[in-house]
Amino acid sequence: MQIRHLKSIVPAGESPSRVSASAWSLNNQKLAVAGADRVITLYDETGERKDRFSTKPADPKSAKSYYICSLAFSPDSTKLAVAQSDCVVFVYKLGLEWGEKKSICNKLIQTAEITCLSWPKEQPNAVVFGMTDGKVRVGNLKTNKAATLYQTESCVVSVSSSLDGNAIITGHLDGSINRFFFDDGISGASQGKFTTHTCVPNAIGWGEHVIAAGSDKCVVFYNNDGRVMQDFDYSRDEEEQEFTVIEFSPSGQSVVVGSFNRFHIYNFSIAKRTWEEAPLKIIDNFYTVTSLAWKPDGSRLIAGNMCGAVEMFDCCLRRSRYKGKFEFTYVSPSQVIVKRLSTGSRIVLKSHYGYEIQKVNIFQDQFLIANTPDTLLMGDLASCKLSEIPWHGEGNEKFHFENANVCMVFNAGELSLIEYGVNEILGSCRTEHMNPHLISVRLNERKSEKDVKRIAYLIDLQTIHVMDLVSGLNLAAISHDAKVDWLELSGKANKLLFRDRRQQLHLYDLATQNRTTLLHYCSYVQWVPDSDVVVAQSRNNLCIWYAIDSPERVTMFPIKGDVEDIEREGGKTEVVVDEGVNTVSYTLDESLIEFGTALDDKDYERAIVLLETLETTPESQAMWKSLSAVALHDEKIMIAQRCFSALGDVAMARYLGNLSDKVESMDGESAYLVRARLAVLDKQFNLAESILLENGKIDDCMKMYQEMHKWDKSIKVAEFKNHADLDHMKKNYFQWLIDSGQEDKAGELKEEEGEIIPAINLYLKGGMPARAAFLLNKSGLKNVDIMERVASALFKSGLFEKAGELFEKLDSCDRALDAYKRGKAFRAAVELSRSMYPQQVIVLEEQWGDHLVSQKQMDAAINHYIEAGKSFKAIEAAIAAKQWKKAVGIVDCLDPPESGKPYFLELAKHFASVPDYPLAEKYYVAANKPQEAVDMYTKANKWEKAHTLATSFMNPEEVAFLYVSQAKEMEAAGKLKEAEKLYLTVREPDLAINMYKNHKHYDQMIRLVTSYHKELLTETHLYLGKTLETEGNFKLAEQHYVEGKDWKAAINMYCANNMYEDAYRVAKSYGGSNSTKQVAYLWARSLGGESAVKLLTKFGLLEAAIDFATENGAFDFAFELSRFADKFKLSDIHYKHAMFLEDEGKFKDAESAFILAGKPKEAILMYIHTENWAEALHVAETYEPSSAPDVLISQAKVAYDRKDYGAMETLMLRAQRPDLALKLYKDSDMWKECLQFAKQHAPNRVADLHEEYNRVLTSRANSSGGKEEILQSIRVLEQQKDFTRAIDLYLKFNVPQVTDVDFLEQVWEKAAELAMKFVPDRGQEVVTTVCSRLIGIKKFEQAAEFYMSVEMYRDAIDCFARIGLWDKAKEVVNIAPRFGEYLENTYISHLKTQQNADALVNVDATAGLDLFAQRGEWDKCLEKASGVGPEVMHKYLTIYSVNLIKEENYDLAAQTIVKYGVQQNSTNLDIYLRLTREILHRGSFQGLSAVRDLLFKLIAISPNIKDTFQKYLFIVHILTLRNYCAKKRELAFLAARQSISLLRYIGDIPPDRAFYEAGHFSKLAGINNMAFVCWNRYLDISDAIEEGDASLLENSDFANTDVPFDVELPTENSNEKQRDTVRDWVLQVSLDQKIKQEVDRRNCDDCGTRIYDASLSCFNCRHTSEACIITGYPISRNKVKCSNCNKCANKDDWNKFTMIERVCPWCGTNQQPVFLG
Repeated sequence: MQIRHLKSIVPAGESPSRVSASAWSLNNQKLAVAGADRVITLYDETGERKDRFSTKPADPKSAKSYYICSLAFSPDSTKLAVAQSDCVVFVYKLGLEWGEKKSICNKLIQTAEITCLSWPKEQPNAVVFGMTDGKVRVGNLKTNKAATLYQTESCVVSVSSSLDGNAIITGHLDGSINRFFFDDGISGASQGKFTTHTCVPNAIGWGEHVIAAGSDKCVVFYNNDGRVMQDFDYSRDEEEQEFTVIEFSPSGQSVVVGSFNRFHIYNFSIAKRTWEEAPLKIIDNFYTVTSLAWKPDGSRLIAGNMCGAVEMFDCCLRRSRYKGKFEFTYVSPSQVIVKRLSTGSRIVLKSHYGYEIQKVNIFQDQFLIANTPDTLLMGDLASCKLSEIPWHGEGNEKFHFENANVCMVFNAGELSLIEYGVNEILGSCRTEHMNPHLISVRLNERKSEKDVKRIAYLIDLQTIHVMDLVSGLNLAAISHDAKVDWLELSGKANKLLFRDRRQQLHLYDLATQNRTTLLHYCSYVQWVPDSDVVVAQSRNNLCIWYAIDSPERVTMFPIKGDVEDIEREGGKTEVVVDEGVNTVSYTLDESLIEFGTALDDKDYERAIVLLETLETTPESQAMWKSLSAVALHDEKIMIAQRCFSALGDVAMARYLGNLSDKVESMDGESAYLVRARLAVLDKQFNLAESILLENGKIDDCMKMYQEMHKWDKSIKVAEFKNHADLDHMKKNYFQWLIDSGQEDKAGELKEEEGEIIPAINLYLKGGMPARAAFLLNKSGLKNVDIMERVASALFKSGLFEKAGELFEKLDSCDRALDAYKRGKAFRAAVELSRSMYPQQVIVLEEQWGDHLVSQKQMDAAINHYIEAGKSFKAIEAAIAAKQWKKAVGIVDCLDPPESGKPYFLELAKHFASVPDYPLAEKYYVAANKPQEAVDMYTKANKWEKAHTLATSFMNPEEVAFLYVSQAKEMEAAGKLKEAEKLYLTVREPDLAINMYKNHKHYDQMIRLVTSYHKELLTETHLYLGKTLETEGNFKLAEQHYVEGKDWKAAINMYCANNMYEDAYRVAKSYGGSNSTKQVAYLWARSLGGESAVKLLTKFGLLEAAIDFATENGAFDFAFELSRFADKFKLSDIHYKHAMFLEDEGKFKDAESAFILAGKPKEAILMYIHTENWAEALHVAETYEPSSAPDVLISQAKVAYDRKDYGAMETLMLRAQRPDLALKLYKDSDMWKECLQFAKQHAPNRVADLHEEYNRVLTSRANSSGGKEEILQSIRVLEQQKDFTRAIDLYLKFNVPQVTDVDFLEQVWEKAAELAMKFVPDRGQEVVTTVCSRLIGIKKFEQAAEFYMSVEMYRDAIDCFARIGLWDKAKEVVNIAPRFGEYLENTYISHLKTQQNADALVNVDATAGLDLFAQRGEWDKCLEKASGVGPEVMHKYLTIYSVNLIKEENYDLAAQTIVKYGVQQNSTNLDIYLRLTREILHRGSFQGLSAVRDLLFKLIAISPNIKDTFQKYLFIVHILTLRNYCAKKRELAFLAARQSISLLRYIGDIPPDRAFYEAGHFSKLAGINNMAFVCWNRYLDISDAIEEGDASLLENSDFANTDVPFDVELPTENSNEKQRDTVRDWVLQVSLDQKIKQEVDRRNCDDCGTRIYDASLSCFNCRHTSEACIITGYPISRNKVKCSNCNKCANKDDWNKFTMIERVCPWCGTNQQPVFLG
């Protein structure tokens, strides 16, 4: 939100004058401001003062000591509420317009001081205010009384209402915030205390969320539950002061908080659902903000301060202009102000749902369309009506605004109607025709008691639908025989006009559903506005229907020209006609038009007055008729009588007159007779009947029907009321029917009485055999005689099909077949023939086909011809019906195929026109017309297909000749592209290339060369370049030269033709800088003089050209150009000229040029190079004295090279450079001469030279000669007793200078001996150095000996340790025992480093075991640990087990624990528990066996361990035992029972595997019912796992068992491969009725209830049984115990097992079967 200062409404005063309150009216027209003077000033929306008035105290007698604390406008903007501190609220009536009289309409006096006030916009008669006593009250403006909404114990300091106006929120002095809803709890939100703020909430607001602020300098946002959503803390800002006022924008998505000189602005981010702080708005010298008011349209913010200033600020997010006509001001994401720039009128576009407005468009400068993510907004700028509807479109909507009251939105074939000002879709329909002339909408355009909203639209161009938009029902569906091109509903939407393409005009009455053709030719038609008068033009006649209810009454008069429009204004209606030159207006009879209006208003007297003024014309008669109908409908008898009198209908007039007389004589109770008579008059006999019967007038009702000769109706009334004369009436009626020859009616009477045979006879007598046949079939009567008579009558009447049906029932098949044939009822005839006369079926099918063909139903005839075997007729019918695919299908089935040849060509031509070229080709070829197929492909530019086809039927030479001939013809006709395709089709690209070459289409030529002769592409480009160059087309020649990669030829071409500018361009583009310079140079040379200089200067190449000239020896041209260059360039030219002369051997001239170039040194170097020392020295001494020594040095170096050392030394000394002489000697390794020269001429360098000489000698130590030379020098030093230098020289020998290790060892030992013997002070230092070097060359033992010689025992031990001489290391310890521990630690570290765990474990058991563990040698680790002790053993066993679990090697972990011992502690128990669960999940045999032993041992050492282990032991015991029993055929029954008992543990083992195995072993044991139930459940579980939805399972089979149901399913199936086999077996067994498809059951031992056989507990009595250790089944009363472990088992199961195995399955001891006891 951007806030920009707009203007000052009231300037600030010199003294404090607080603006206490301000408020905007909701219509944006008025601004009220209250100041310290207790005067309220009213301003308009621009800030101009319009009015002001003083307020009054509560007590007129008291002084004005109060202040105004708050202002609020009413929701309708006509009233202003003023809260005053003297305990009163006044409500002033201001009105909507300026200048209206002001008055106090409400005065609400209270008992405590009022502090704040709010007027919720949804509570027009309720003003809410807070008081100092803590009460929040509401003032009812209707009763002028106030009531307490709620009461608190703390003063109310602030109040605000919600955005929707249905709730308020108040802040109190104790920091509490309370909330109240006016919706009586409908919203469901909590009322009462909302939250407690951190300080007194002096300022509070309610927008998107609740915001509160006060003296603690914190702004806090609360969500709808009263929780802190966000807070902004400014307590550390020293310039910030307390917050005084809060104001939300109308959208609730922006808020301004005022303090001292500052506005804090916060915007709500819809995407993030958070509040974001905008840049701070600082207004210097504004002081404390005391009031804020935000204009309801969001565009302006009013701020008042302590000094009485009132400032206006402009508020917006952004502004934009639309087509220069409108301005869009986005005051919030969901609110936009649209302003028309020409008039300044504005409209506020706002999303009621708070959605962000993304795009706004204005159509026809009047209609507004805006999009949000989920809604569509639209409005009419003229009427200021806005609508918002939910909408999810893709931006392809089309909007139509032809109707002033409704917007039509067309999207994806659906038309939606939105009424302006209504926030919902009025209606929608499907149509593809959105022409404004093809849609008509009427919305309450005429006065009516009903809500009339209707639309007429096209379903297709020949079908009109009329829909009621209120109910959503279709009122009419009008099918027309021609396309409709115009339609429109009448103003009352009760009639529809439409015109078709034949220009016929039709009228459709929606009430009667009748259609009338008004005109057979109509060029213009329209309803007269606000009436039901129709104006149309038929050729040169103007047709007017003043009473459209009588369409035959039309007024016509001739006109010239075409009707353009109808204008109705000023009480006059005119038809505007364009006569070509002039426009003529024809005035319609306004009185006739007004008659319709009077009729709509039911002003009958006025209608009669209007009609009586008219002459008797067809139009006026139609109006009298319309008035009479309406009057009769409304029971206006006198009016109706007058109408019929005017129409000359004497009978109706007399009837109504008599009725009117009766009305006058009747009392109120007899009024029903009038209504009945009127209903009879209107032919509404049912209505008259109901009226009379309701009033008990049965005889009158019967008499009414008899007078109308409706005896049947009279009889029905008598029957309904059980009239005494009913039988007599029926007899008389029947006799009358017979006498009057109405046998059909008499038959109906008999039929109603149930007398079937008499009724049939009467029907036959009355000539209605069809009705007789219908009754015969309906009654099911089997009277042969009657059936024969009816059939004969039907046959004579020509109703052959019905006659045939009866003949067929009479078993007279011949007659039935003949009847069917005569009646062309071939379907029935064929059906009859199939059963009775099969040989006739084919003939009938052919006749049926012939009949259909005669009826032009070719499509239907095809199949019948096929059934009749008449293929050729079927083909002809299919072709005639344009059913080409069927024709192809029949033709392809002909045998022989050649028999369809007459049709091939026709089929081929059709498919060629479709086009379906493959089929066309097929039939052209079949018709022996391949040439036409080739022509077809050629015309379609399908050259490859044409060529393929041609080659199939022509030899290659003919094909090539054909194509080349056609190509040449096309080439001659200028169709080069087509010719090219033909050439390429016969693989003659050279001809195509040559064609393009001859026509000079070089681009096409290059294209073909690129495709077919790429190796000649470059050559072709160069050829074309030369050709074009010859032709003078240099541009194209350049292009080809460049494409041919010979851009130099292009440059040469341009240069040869003096087109240097183009040459320069080419060089610059392709040649680089050098080529560019060369071309520029040549261009300049061609110009010469000053022009050349200008050219080169223009290109910035002047200096480059000079350089190029000098490089090419053109020094004259270079000197010419240099006249215009700087002087430095001239020197450069002289220099290059000198170099050129030097190369030419002209040394003197070169010397002069060097001097002119200012480069005498170059001349000196030239002479030095030629060893002309005298000239060089002369030039140096003359022009460059500083270079004279260089000449001498150069001469000295030459003398040195010639081994003239004396001359060299002399010259060096002349040049004062003896150091160079020394360097020359050193570089030549002439050290003696060097030292001798130094002693004579540089004695200060002698010592350094000696040192350098020693280094040289050292560097040569690797050679034999060098070693001897050095050793000789050392011996000299030893003889001279200079042992220090000798030692240093010995130590100079080192790697990598010396590679002889033995030599190094020898000299280092010599150095150590000399140090210890002659220089003891350096002994330890030298020995340490020598030892470190010996260690460096791997001489550890020698180094150790030297370390021992200087008592460095630790280092000696290290050396012995490094080479593994531990015995010698121990000898060192014997000498120095204090290093014993160090040696031991070193030895251990050595073993660890060497990974020698076997040795290490003997020294340091823990370290050795850790090493075994690190290397993964767990067998050795555990074996060694077992010898150390149980604690160590179990430590490493635990670590190993954990590692195996991480690696998911659970079987090995269990086996290892069993092998090395089971321990009971918390860690181990967790491991055992994890192992047990994982192995149970995987189910491996080895793992189960191992974990059984583990748990057995664990429980053996801890009998009181928790039950979980007891349960797991039993599970793994049963599993292990089952796996064992499954291997033996004689124990298969036990394996099945064990698997079934395991089902109760599917929470611990995978359920799919458990049920699969239970079914599998049950099937092997022959327990098919359990196998079926288990495998069926397995399939359900498998499907649920695959679908990932456990809700697919049901538990009917295992209900009331101990088999769990709600268990966690695994993520994947464990027996996927067997699933299909299982499914097939289950399906097979499900069809076998012999197998009981339910679980085994038994009687409970305690209560006798039938329970699941394997269940351990009874679901009824909760009795629990012990589980058998062999099968897991419950132990019955007949049980046995193991004599060793006392475990129980069922006797039968025990005997079966021990009979074979002779051992207890639990403890493994020898046991015997038990047969007694």
